Parts: sequence; structure tokens; C-alpha cells
Amino acid sequence: MFIDLYGKTIEIKDTDNVLKPRNISQIKYWGFKKDLITKTITGDFNNLNKLISYLTKSNIPFSVSENCQHSINKILSNENDFQEMVSFASNIKNGIIDKSNFNENLAFLKKHIPSRELKNHQIKAFYHLVSIKNGANFSVPGSGKTTVVLSAYEKFRLEGKVNILFVVGPPACFGPWREEFELVLGKKPNFKILAGGNKISRKLEYYNSTNSHELYLTTFQTLLNDQDDVAKFLKNKKINAYLVIDEAHYIKQINGNWANAVLKIAKHSNYRCVLTGTPIPKSYTDLYNIFEFLWPNNEPLSSNEKARLNLFEENKDFISATQILNPKIGPLFYRVRKKELGLKPQKFNKISNIKMNPLEEKVYKAIIKNIRNYSRDDYLQNIDFVEKLRKGRMIRLRQCLSYTHLLETAIDEYSEDLLYDEANLKSIIFKYDEMEKPAKLSKLIDMLIGFRQKGEKVVIWANFIGSIKLIESEIKSNGWQCKKIIGETPTERTGIKEEQTREKIRNEFVNPDSGLDILLANPAACSESISLHKTCHNAVYYDLSYNCAQYLQSLDRIHRVGGSENQEAYYYFLQYENTIEPDILANLEEKSEKMYQIIEGDFNIYSLDMFEYFDEMLAYERMFLGNDGNI
Repeated sequence: MFIDLYGKTIEIKDTDNVLKPRNISQIKYWGFKKDLITKTITGDFNNLNKLISYLTKSNIPFSVSENCQHSINKILSNENDFQEMVSFASNIKNGIIDKSNFNENLAFLKKHIPSRELKNHQIKAFYHLVSIKNGANFSVPGSGKTTVVLSAYEKFRLEGKVNILFVVGPPACFGPWREEFELVLGKKPNFKILAGGNKISRKLEYYNSTNSHELYLTTFQTLLNDQDDVAKFLKNKKINAYLVIDEAHYIKQINGNWANAVLKIAKHSNYRCVLTGTPIPKSYTDLYNIFEFLWPNNEPLSSNEKARLNLFEENKDFISATQILNPKIGPLFYRVRKKELGLKPQKFNKISNIKMNPLEEKVYKAIIKNIRNYSRDDYLQNIDFVEKLRKGRMIRLRQCLSYTHLLETAIDEYSEDLLYDEANLKSIIFKYDEMEKPAKLSKLIDMLIGFRQKGEKVVIWANFIGSIKLIESEIKSNGWQCKKIIGETPTERTGIKEEQTREKIRNEFVNPDSGLDILLANPAACSESISLHKTCHNAVYYDLSYNCAQYLQSLDRIHRVGGSENQEAYYYFLQYENTIEPDILANLEEKSEKMYQIIEGDFNIYSLDMFEYFDEMLAYERMFLGNDGNI
């Protein structure tokens, strides 16, 4: 069997028929194709390493052309360099370091990052990142990951290795990157947002030969739309990009569109970094794209190892999984745990158990009664439809506990009438604002009076946009200033110039002299990439969902490095007594503790019930299917 290269194509001539059907099946899995007439097998050059490794391990005899041997030698050299780097990185994580080299990096920080003194955990993360060149930072939210990356970028820039910082992430990260750039590096960034707006204008920037910007910011969706243009931009000889993927859990889906776009541009940068505080929320497969992005020319995890990991995960054999992951990718990332941050403990105040006002209580009890009755007949429906019904019913209960008038609005894929033939209750829902205010709202206003008397800022979290608008209206009727960040609040580059962006609202709120002391926020729109901790130390939860990930993110908005070392964060919860709300909070507290314990280990995976859908279904079973009848 003879192997040759023609440009970027591998050509295999198996005139001796040494390849068995199982061998051909394997290489076809990697994209190789066999010409039935010439009997020649062709494949992509990027699979040469896999092919040679497979043939060697399988004891299949082959010879190669001189051209092919040269490429194999380069691959082997690259693989040796990679393994040496992995060993070196492993030593760093184990505390085996060259003290002279470490001190040189420490001296760099003191000289070139004078605007910000890095914490001890940030110095260690910085040293790890600059030492391995392409690395991941999986530190908990609020630990200062952006500071670490900016410091590494500056070192690479001054060494002439990179000249721009290209960040891909959710729109909410744009503001923090610009702000931290100035705070860490001591200069305002000359930045360009390559997201939203006019595509023709973006294309002009991709092909702009002057390279007049140092910081580029784009979203996953825009990268998907412009991936060919971004690739050409990064291939420009004048561009040496430090390519950063922020909130990298967005690219976890194997063969997902966003993930494929990110992987496509990876090879066009020699310096890459990924950031996420939740690297493996559901499955070990969440890690694969991250490390393939970091090392596209190597194979941190082989296909065989991935198959074994999947098997171990199915069998919940996490010890065996860890034995694969520890030596393979453990050295390639750094993680700072919450307990290492030296923050003041979070203060969770006594729950405010509030008695519902008469009308909202009447509607709530009627819905509870009807759900119990309807649940008995669910078995008559198909499973998928029943799940939609149960999810819709739980949302209805949460709506009722937040703001009764919300029950008038429709829910996608759910049209069940829980108040069938009860016209008087429907009238209450429709005219609720004319008849009553939620008891929670009155309690909230009393609390706000207290915060204002003490001159303290407060963020109010609520899950339903209608509730946020109700709270906003009530606050303004008292003559107080407040603003909201919700799903419909525009982000930068949406083209809605007359409305304030989330970033501007956040900046105004954290300004101690702005006069804006009340922020209303929706966890789905504001729970990541936004920091409030420097001037706001109070958070009130008007209502809750079962989404533990969003809940934990929201807690960290006021509890972060750079302020919370000396200042406690205070949390307040408004709950109606004798309702499902205590169940929601108890569920979140249980999952929060469980998640905190899980993230203390490098490779444990979060249970699926960390996420809202599964929690809602379990809660429904507890409450309406006989497991727990006490509501």
C-alpha cells in the first residue's frame, strides 16, 4: 500500500489489498472516499496524522512518498512539541516551576500591568496561560478571568507575537471587555464591534488592509454568518490575532453551527484562549469542542478516548473518566475555585413569607385545584403532549405568584384553559390592575424605602417581563428613578439608537454619583458578563424559576473579585406563604450546594436536573402526582 500527497489531498493506492473491510470503514469515518474504478482512496490532509497512527497501531504495512514523509515528520515533530508542552503545563499545575522564569513573568506584570495588581490566583492563571500559549480558564464567575487574558495578551503583544485581540462571545460581554481593557492596560481600546448592523459595512472592515483597531468584538451568530470573511481577515499577513472565545459553553454542542464556525477559524490564529465558568454542565462531550479549538492541529482526546468517555459517563463511572481526562486535558486549563477568591461570605437574609392578597390567592387556589383534577387524566394523552401540559402548568403557577395579570398572556405550545367555565376568575385576571396590587409589590416598596434611607443601591430580579414592567411603573409612581435590563432592552449594534443599551444602563447604575440606585433585571438577559458588585451589594428576588444556572449567575453579579473581598453581598427573597415558592427556593438551594461541591473537582459533570426543565418536571411530580400533596 502506497500513500502520497497531492496538495491538501491524501491519496492511498492499495494495490495489494492489505486494507480489510473494517479498515476501510474506519477511514471512511474520517471522510476518506474510495473510487470504485481506480480503487484509489482519497482524503483530507488534516487526517494524515490519524491515518498514519491508525495504520501503525493496526500493523498494516505501507510505504509513503518523499513528500508525504516530509509532512509526517512535521506532524511527529508537532506532536512531540505538544506532548512536551502538556508535560510542562502539568508541572505548573502541580507547583513544579522554574522560579527564575516565574519571577520574570511576575516582573512583567509589575512593569507592564501597573493599572491593576493581580491577585495571587490571577498571577498563577496568567503564568499558566502564557506558558502554554493556547489555554482555557475555567475559573468560577467573578474571579477575574478577563484580567488574566488581557495581561497575557499584553505580554504576547510586546513580544511581537500578536497585534490584535479578537473576542467572540455573547453581546453582553462587549462592555466588560472594553472597560477591563482600559482598567487593566491603562489605555482606552481602539475597538471595533463586528456584530449586527450593516453586513456590507462589516465586510469592508474584514478587508480593510490598514488594521486600525486593536480590539475586535463579535457574537457567535455574526461569526456564523461571516465565518469565511473572518477567516480571510485572520489570514491577513498583517494580522496576528489573539483569538478569545468568551462564555465558551455556547460552543459545546458537537456539530452545532456556532461550534463549527469557531472551529473553522481556529487554525488562522497561533494564540487562542477560551473562557467559561461552566465547562461541563451536562456531559463530557461539552469539553471536546473547547480543546479542539485550542489545539486544532493536535488531538488532545483521541476518538477512542472519546468513545470510552461516553461509555464511562453512561455507566456513571466518573473515576475511570477522570483517569482519562486528568493526564490528557487537565494540564491545558486552569481553574480558580470560589473558596480561593478570599471574598466575604454571601449573606442570605430571612425569607419574607408574605400572605397573598385576596384576589390573587383566589385565582392561585383555583388553578392549583384544577391542575390536580386535570393531572388525573394526563395518562390519556401521549407523553410529549403531557410534558408540554405540565411545563405550561408550572409556568402558569409561577406567573400567578409573580403578577396575576400575566395569566392573560399566551404561552408558546401551551393552550390549556386552567379556568375553563370560570368567568368570574377570568374577569379578575383581565381587570386585576383595577382591583388589586400584588402583596409582594407592597412589600418590595417598603424594602426600597429602607434601602433609599440608607443610600444603598439594589438590583431586583424577576423572571417575567410583565412583572418587571409592573414593578417599574410602581417605583416611578413613587417618584424614584429606576431602569430595567430585560430581553427586549437593545444591546449594542441593534440599530435602535434612541433607546439606551444594556451596557449604558449598567454603567449608569454602577456609577455611585448617577442617582440611579434601582436596577430591574431579568436573569435570562442579565445573569452573565455583567458586574454590579463595586457599588451594589443588595439583591432582591421578586420571583424565582427552577433554572439553577441562571440563579447562580445572578448571585455572582454582586459577589465578585474587586470589591467583595471587603464588602458582604446581601440577598432578599419575597415569597408567598403556603404556595410552591418555598419548593422553588429549596430546590435552588439544594442544587446550588450540589453544584458548588461539584465544581470543586475538575471533571465532575453537573447533573441534568441543574436546569429548569427537569426541575419543573420533578416539582410537578412531587406536587401533583402523589409524591407530595402539601401545597
